[in-house]
Amino acid sequence: METFTPPAETATGVHHAAAAAGNTAVAIEASAALQAALAGTSDHRRVLLKAAAGAGKSFALKRLVQDAVAHERCSRVAIIAFTNKQIHPLAVDIAKAIGKDYVCIFVKKGTVNDLPDDVIKHVTIAEKTSEIPTDAKVVVATSHKLGAPSELRRQKDALGPGRNGDAPYDVLFVDEAWQLPHYLFDRVNKAAPLWVGVGDVGQLPPLEVGSNPWRGDPGHNPYRAWPTDYTDGKDPDHTWERELPAVWRPPAGALALWRAFYPEWDRLNCVAAPGDRSLTTQVNGTAAEVWRSVGSGVPTLLEVDGLPPAEAADIDLPLVEYVEALLDELFTAGFTLERAEYDDTGAPTGERDTWELRTHTGDPLVAILATRNQAVDDAADAVDRLRDKHALTDKDIVASTVDSWQGQTNGITIAIHPLTGAGELNDFNSAFGRLAVTCTRATHGLLMVSRPGLDTLLGEAPARPGNPYGEPGNRQLPRQTHRRILDTFARATITYTPDDVAQE
Repeated sequence: METFTPPAETATGVHHAAAAAGNTAVAIEASAALQAALAGTSDHRRVLLKAAAGAGKSFALKRLVQDAVAHERCSRVAIIAFTNKQIHPLAVDIAKAIGKDYVCIFVKKGTVNDLPDDVIKHVTIAEKTSEIPTDAKVVVATSHKLGAPSELRRQKDALGPGRNGDAPYDVLFVDEAWQLPHYLFDRVNKAAPLWVGVGDVGQLPPLEVGSNPWRGDPGHNPYRAWPTDYTDGKDPDHTWERELPAVWRPPAGALALWRAFYPEWDRLNCVAAPGDRSLTTQVNGTAAEVWRSVGSGVPTLLEVDGLPPAEAADIDLPLVEYVEALLDELFTAGFTLERAEYDDTGAPTGERDTWELRTHTGDPLVAILATRNQAVDDAADAVDRLRDKHALTDKDIVASTVDSWQGQTNGITIAIHPLTGAGELNDFNSAFGRLAVTCTRATHGLLMVSRPGLDTLLGEAPARPGNPYGEPGNRQLPRQTHRRILDTFARATITYTPDDVAQE
């Protein structure tokens, strides 16, 4: 194998506190817009804060919630999200900030015993409308729970209207707003006269766009993320929207990749500077070159030639087994991940956090991601074998579908490229959200594996529309978008030889 070819596209920008200051400034602007809307000094009905993956949007959301409940013309707010795993940490963090008595999590009947211990400890819990305290300032629920039939009417009867109209709440906050489709948001949008949506525009929605998503009107799609009706200058008199211009999650070497997913943004910087993240290992041979590239933080693409045939384009057991062999060498040699620590302003503290095998308790060190369930089943089998052989835990290595892993974070991502072995670009393998989630989970490094032929496919595949139905972020990627993303990867091709992980 030749050494990795450097990426065709690289990026420079500001780092540390200089980068984080951009997010702080936008968060302050968003708070001012929210307070002006509450005070009636502006005509804004919605505040939309767009974020790239790993931009610290939850921090911004919590700040906005606290600012809202402190306003004299706000009696209570609601926070919704699509899943329980999103609302649990939000409820805990906000309750810690303003007090357990003022924050209520509204959950499905009979599920109290299933809640995490920290939710039970820090948050007031209600299963029925009548159990929501009348003096609660924040009510947190899934969109399904708050949008149940007649629920908003019951809450208005029990709690009374807010300060700014007949609705039970003064502000409706939506976490991961670009994940919530219209048909669900339409069930809760009468909760408050003012909406605040915070989220990643590259988030994978629950259901993808189809060729005729709504019978009789191909231009309307109830599964589209609800903020898309108001972004990009639509209804400007009533919509305030901004972008958080910095990301905290990725290593500096991945900044060009992040920018490739958000090309229309004015600026995007990275809090992590070169050298802030590292992978240290004593692995030898060709595998060492692979892990050196991954550990640099630059996205890495390894195309593997000479493998036995795959069952299908995206169900490729031989490719998964090759990944397993690479990981076996890494775990045999041992490795650590290190990262610089920062204060709330993004300035380095001088301390470094070290993640080590078998003792790490945070995000998983390694995550293997694939698109199809069968491919993930194959990866899960490989993970089980590696765990047994090397006495690893689920904090050392996991396997998951991309769809299930959105919202999660890990140290090193190993992903099967969705176009590997494909003969065409289609709705599934070219879904923007699926590729964006795949590429933006890692804090330290990304290894994408594929069979050869990506360049040929992108050179010969028929062109596809990049932005149907007004979706953000080129959700169905054309060839040019795929090329733009691949240009940010360091690349190499290797020829597989049986009984050897990597030989030319």
